[in-house]
Amino acid sequence: MRILQALFDADPLTTGQLRERLPDIPPATMYRHIAVLVDAGVLEVVDERRVRGTVERSYRVHQDQGAIDPAAREAMTRDDHRRAYTTFAASLMGDFDRYLAHPDADPHRDGLVYRQAAVWLTDDEFTAMVAEIEHAVVSRIGNTRDGGRTRRVVSLVVVPDTPLTPPGPATATRPRPAEPAPLSHAESSGR
Repeated sequence: MRILQALFDADPLTTGQLRERLPDIPPATMYRHIAVLVDAGVLEVVDERRVRGTVERSYRVHQDQGAIDPAAREAMTRDDHRRAYTTFAASLMGDFDRYLAHPDADPHRDGLVYRQAAVWLTDDEFTAMVAEIEHAVVSRIGNTRDGGRTRRVVSLVVVPDTPLTPPGPATATRPRPAEPAPLSHAESSGR
């Protein structure tokens, strides 16, 4: 997950560049996970060049593979969700710590934002809100570095505060909300 987040919306990166961004990951682990992601079609090789007798590859996330599709998400167990979210949260903490460790970090100037809000929404209102957020983020993904832009990492976490329905027979008959389109770039922190 952290490798994917390092590559989201970034220029293609070599393994060496990924190791610079994720220095706490042992090299053997990095190479093994990159190989697994390439074999699974999640990462694609976009460039190869010879460097001191070896082949240096540049990778990027295969855009169709950057998010967990609805069917896979539905098949996940509660423990699968716990593990995935723990990895996601740890990655967010890593991004935050790396930012604050930078000598030029100025949270006020840099527009550091972290907020939480509770909203009461029907299923339709929730679906509309997610679509609005997705549009706001995804419509800006194609922006380039020029024009004084700063790369900002946007993450989205939505957790129901309480179970949506009481357990029992009503649960089986309650209509499910429409599946919001996956925020492949915003679901992961993108770092």
